[in-house]
Amino acid sequence: MPTRHSLTVFLVLSAALALGSAVSAYVRPPEIPEGHADTSGQFLVAHPKMPANIFAHSVIYVVSHNEGGAMGLIVNRLAGAGPLGKLLEAFGLKSNEQRQIKLYLGGPVGIGQGFVLHSDDYAGASTRLLKKGLFLSTGLDVLEAIARGRGPRQVRMLFGYAGWSPGQLDSEIARGDWLLAPADISLIFSEETDKVWEEALKHAGMAL
Repeated sequence: MPTRHSLTVFLVLSAALALGSAVSAYVRPPEIPEGHADTSGQFLVAHPKMPANIFAHSVIYVVSHNEGGAMGLIVNRLAGAGPLGKLLEAFGLKSNEQRQIKLYLGGPVGIGQGFVLHSDDYAGASTRLLKKGLFLSTGLDVLEAIARGRGPRQVRMLFGYAGWSPGQLDSEIARGDWLLAPADISLIFSEETDKVWEEALKHAGMAL
């Protein structure tokens, strides 16, 4: 049986996906100015010495990084789990889906926004290509597809995101808070969430 916490997370995500279209401004960034360190499409891997906070031991996929700031999604912060059918019912979508679906905290900003990172075997009205093999959907279309059994094979459902003001992320990287690594899609969809950070560290050239 899902816990009360898990069901609460589902209700949060229900409200979030209804507002999720606001991310579209981030996935179509303006031209990057000369000299700007664009990290879009890469992993930010928390340095082992990062103080204990929401970002400690986190792995963030950078959706956008430009002169206006940066936006990313934590891919390894599990928040709860519950029956997929309950989530779909919250939107009036009839489904007999009883399989458990995991929900992840994408970051502390915009908790009222929902995001679905998924494989490239689905594209709908709210879908944006992030990189080869990886898409982002922010609307009901992806849930409707899932309810009909036509959704993407791999899914990471998240609520909230990580955001930085202009120049803030650049400063944090220069300070050594974050290590950069090529984004590994297998880690984004990994079921072994507790191992994602250590594996990403290896991709960043550091081993514990």
